[in-house]
Amino acid sequence: MIPFSVLDLSPITQGSDASRALRNTLDLARHAERWGYKRYWLAEHHNMTGIASAATSVVICHVAGGTSTIRVGAGGIMLPNHAPLVIAEQFGTLEALFPGRIDLGLGRAPGTDPRTARALRRDLASSSESFPQDVLELQGYFEPATPHQAIRAVPGAGLKVPLWLLGSSLFSAQLAAMLGLPFAFASHFAPGHMMQALQLYRSNFKPSESLQRPYAMLGIGVIAADTDAEARRLATSLQIQFLNLQRGTPGQLQPPVDSMDGHWSEHERLSVEHTMSCYAIGSPATVRRELESIIARTGADELMVTAHVYDHAARLRSFEITSQVHDAMAMEGAFQRPATTEATR
Repeated sequence: MIPFSVLDLSPITQGSDASRALRNTLDLARHAERWGYKRYWLAEHHNMTGIASAATSVVICHVAGGTSTIRVGAGGIMLPNHAPLVIAEQFGTLEALFPGRIDLGLGRAPGTDPRTARALRRDLASSSESFPQDVLELQGYFEPATPHQAIRAVPGAGLKVPLWLLGSSLFSAQLAAMLGLPFAFASHFAPGHMMQALQLYRSNFKPSESLQRPYAMLGIGVIAADTDAEARRLATSLQIQFLNLQRGTPGQLQPPVDSMDGHWSEHERLSVEHTMSCYAIGSPATVRRELESIIARTGADELMVTAHVYDHAARLRSFEITSQVHDAMAMEGAFQRPATTEATR
C-alpha cells in the first residue's frame, strides 16, 4: 500500500507563541506514530512569525526524542543556507542518537524572503549555483571514511543517512533523477509543475546504489473534518495565510472565518484556489475521493500530508480522519505500495 506521512511547519497561531507550537508539534507526532504514519518531517523557514521550525535539526531531535518508531526528518533542509559538512554532522548526530529513523530532505530555495536569505547565505548566487556539488559533497560525508581522508563528518561517516531531493519546480526533479535519489514534490503550495516534474524524474531516472527505481512522494494538503462544511470553514485559516503571503504580509495562523467574502478580490481568490488545487478538504468520504483521484492521476509512491489548522484539537482530528481514510483504502485494496528500498526505509 502507499504510505502516508506528515509534514509539519510547527505553525504559530495568532495569540500563541513558539513554545506552544513546538509542544503541539510533539503532540501531533506522537499521535501520528500511533495512527500509523510512516514519517514526520519538519521544514526550514526563516524570519516567519507563523513558523517555529527554523532550527530544523533541533526540532527533529525534539520530535525523535519524544517518539519511538516513526521516521523523523527534514522536509527540508535548505542546503544553500548551510555548509554541507555542518549538515552532515547535524544529521550524523541525529542518526547516531536515533538509528534507522532519520531522513534528510534537501531543497535549494532559501525558505525565506530575499533580505533574510542574504543574511543567511551572504552570497546568494554562488550558493544556489553550487547546489548539485553541495549535494554530492554532503552525500560523500555519509560514506565510510577512507584511511587518508582529510575531512570527515563525526558523527556522520558511514551512517548512510537517506537523502531526498525536494522541489517545487523542475530543477530538483532532474537532479534527483540524475543522482538516483528519491524525490518529493511540493504539490501543497506549487501544483503547477507537478505532473511535468514527475514525468521528468521518472523518465530520466538512473539507478543508484541507494535506489534502484524512481520513488516519488507528493506533498498534499488535507483538511478533514466530520462534515464538508466544517472542513471548508477550517480551511479558511490557510486561505488567509496564503492570501497574506501573496500580499507580502505573512504572519501567524489566524482563526477560521465563516466566509471569505470581503477578505479577497476575485483575482486573489483565483490565485489562492490555484495554489490549493492539490488539497483534499472535506468529510472522510470527500477526502477519500480526492486522495484516490490524486493517486490515480500521479502514480505517487507516497503522500506527505500537511494541514494548517488553527485549533490544535481540530488539527489532530484532521490527521486522525486522514489515517482512517488511508486504512480503509488499504483494506479495500484501493492502492498498492511499490517494493521498498533501503533509501525509503
